Amino acid sequence: MTAGAGYLKRLTRRLTEDLEQADAEKISEQSQATGAQRACDCSRGEEVSMLGELRSVQTCSKATKTGVVAEFFDGTDVVVLKWIGRNRIPGIEPGRKITVRGRLGEKDGAKVIYNPYYELLGDD
Repeated sequence: MTAGAGYLKRLTRRLTEDLEQADAEKISEQSQATGAQRACDCSRGEEVSMLGELRSVQTCSKATKTGVVAEFFDGTDVVVLKWIGRNRIPGIEPGRKITVRGRLGEKDGAKVIYNPYYELLGDD
């Protein structure tokens, strides 16, 4: 195979592959490069440290006081992050890259971390 044919094959793959899959691979590669744990490898009860991106964030009204709920994705699996008793957290917004630490739990079949420690990461 020539170098030109290899380039054409890579270009074709990039143009035709699912963008969501490509995004997941990019996030997963960044996470692995930092030594963070992969969400798909973590199980209930473990103390975890992961790097990923917030896909969605829901804030509560002052009346309900249920907290801030975010969907965290590290390229391998989704983890729900719940900050109880907060109605807003500056910097916690969709599309933001963060690292999270906490004890992984499970609720209704979904992975969840309550009141995780977090660090906001800059845009790359």
